[in-house]
Amino acid sequence: MTRQLHLAACISLIALILLCLAWEGWLAPLRPSGSLLILKAVPLLLPLTGVLRGKIYTYQWACMFILLYFTEGAVRAWSDGGLSGKLALVEVTLSLIFFLAAIFYVRASRR
Repeated sequence: MTRQLHLAACISLIALILLCLAWEGWLAPLRPSGSLLILKAVPLLLPLTGVLRGKIYTYQWACMFILLYFTEGAVRAWSDGGLSGKLALVEVTLSLIFFLAAIFYVRASRR
């Protein structure tokens, strides 16, 4: 069970990084030439190594950290329309998957 949770957390985190880069880079940037919001993918690189290695401490703080992306996605899904709103829903989904997988991974690993 912990293997599937670890895999779900890794895939969702990597997918969220790629989504942030693609979204703000060329899919639906705030400005037609791209925006500096592409840098929002950089903080997601901080927990990446620890998550890939299965470090419990990284999972613990990344659970709280990922809620910032959930919040941003929820706000933009509510306020943006078109492709940007749909991408925001994907961001919400990926952050929820990571959050739940990380919480349950930590819980299963403590046993």
